[in-house]
Amino acid sequence: MVRNDRSKQETEIFNGDILKKEMDRRSFLQRTGVVAGASIGLTLASSLNILSVSAASSSSIMTSKGTKPDMVFPVISDVHIHSENNKTLEKFIATLEQLNEVAPKQDAFLVVGDLTDYGITAEYEKFMAAYREKRQPQAVSMFAIGNHDYWNGLSVANAQKRFLEKTGIESIYYHKVIKGYHFIVLGTEDGRTEGTFSVEQINWLSEQLKIANADDWKKPIFVFHHQPIKGTIYGSEWGFSKNRDLFYDTLKEYPQVISFSGHTHYPLDDPRIIHQKDFTSIGTSTGAYLWLDSGRIQGEVPEGADVLNQALVVEVYQNKVMIKRRDIHHNDWTGEPFEISFPANKQNFKYTEGRDNKAPFFTKDAMISIDHEKTTATGLAIMFAQAKDDLLVHDYKVVARKADNGEIAKEFLAFSEFYKDPVPNPLTLPIEGLQRNTTYEIEVHALDAYGNVSKNSLKTLGKTIDGEVKEITISLSKNVVNGAGDTVEVNVENARNPKSDWIGLYEVSENPGDVPSIWWMYTQVKDGTCKFIYNPKDNKYPARYNEGATYKFVYFYGSGYEAVASATFTVTAVGSKKELLPK
Repeated sequence: MVRNDRSKQETEIFNGDILKKEMDRRSFLQRTGVVAGASIGLTLASSLNILSVSAASSSSIMTSKGTKPDMVFPVISDVHIHSENNKTLEKFIATLEQLNEVAPKQDAFLVVGDLTDYGITAEYEKFMAAYREKRQPQAVSMFAIGNHDYWNGLSVANAQKRFLEKTGIESIYYHKVIKGYHFIVLGTEDGRTEGTFSVEQINWLSEQLKIANADDWKKPIFVFHHQPIKGTIYGSEWGFSKNRDLFYDTLKEYPQVISFSGHTHYPLDDPRIIHQKDFTSIGTSTGAYLWLDSGRIQGEVPEGADVLNQALVVEVYQNKVMIKRRDIHHNDWTGEPFEISFPANKQNFKYTEGRDNKAPFFTKDAMISIDHEKTTATGLAIMFAQAKDDLLVHDYKVVARKADNGEIAKEFLAFSEFYKDPVPNPLTLPIEGLQRNTTYEIEVHALDAYGNVSKNSLKTLGKTIDGEVKEITISLSKNVVNGAGDTVEVNVENARNPKSDWIGLYEVSENPGDVPSIWWMYTQVKDGTCKFIYNPKDNKYPARYNEGATYKFVYFYGSGYEAVASATFTVTAVGSKKELLPK
């Protein structure tokens, strides 16, 4: 129920106790919401490939007029099974086990792409072995191919062939009918990150939508594709451009469509993860690691990003679809379920872009202070009580001005860290790059997920110390390495203690932030020094690390992209050159 007043309940929730304890993400979301209460290379068996499936076991013994749904199916994506370690495999197994507990009678099970990290045989075998052991036998398995499933060095046709052979899926894109509901699964047609959906496939989609609509226009039509449609959900900037409008306009004719996409790794907690305009789009998060929008000091892959593991559970009733968001990593639900009414009517869509025009706010009891233990000659740290919003406080805008003349010395955005569990409250943020022995006025505004900015703000004064400023330097044991498997000893002097600083590896011509790092790690500092041995086998993107190229280690402040030091080295062909010590 919508509330327009700041009630006693608000005051009780956001009183001084908020500075004494942390809260989990579900509590944070609830409390911030108090105010508002085959394709290329393969031939399909048929251009109208519809497979009618009758699940052996219903998710309910009651009809949709009762209290239980007609159909239940989980949706996950971006599992990223890796051949060299079992981290994502263990998370996948945990996902299957937990979904079996919360949805014990599944009618289908969907994975929306990136089953594997590199599309190699060992990864598929790990995935399928775990899935076969834990799956519910009556649930119809439907998998979509993602861009990572192509990253195996094979031709497009052979990568698709491997996907089909290893998963048992009959074609790259297909249409199934389960208990009278239509499921249309699409397949990205190559390994391009943004995705490729050909005119041929989109025309096929159009024919399937016509068939589903003619069957029963009052029912939802479920559509699945790995990359999102640009201009729809949170994270859709990572979606596809080629044939985007044709794809969108094809779905546009059918307001009963619910389109599920993966790829972004963006969390389910953000309200923009669901989008309605001409139809419904929803993101499916990830079972591997978190990714976020750029431009915040914590970075697109913040500290602890590999903890995240989320899933959707979809319940279908006669007159509505309920989509529940699950934190697998915390074994609990997060946020309120999304509820979509049927028969679909665009005029009744409630998850629209313009649904939130209420700005977040700080309560009258909200506090801000300087964390003096983290004050240095060039930096301050602030800690403050989180703001409130009707949906979600997403960011804070922090401005540091020189107290004597009001000149802006530093200005940045920082996540509220809504994606953590527990959500830090108070939130502590570093402010770096300041002048020594200088007093600054720090002002903080809150922003919600839709960019509404708080009218009130928090302010405090802080002064940097009059100490010596030592430059951060990176030195390497060698500046030429012998082959793409050779290791390098790295030594960082005058590194900061905060664990939010990190080191990333890039090709020398790459601009950090424009592309992800080939390898990265958070700094582990002792007595101002960070030492480690870099091993190329740990690269996140091994295909970008090659003989004959030059690379750079870059040191960044505060999980963002503020580069403060770098060092370069060259990779030569094995045995082609003697290793040289740095000058």
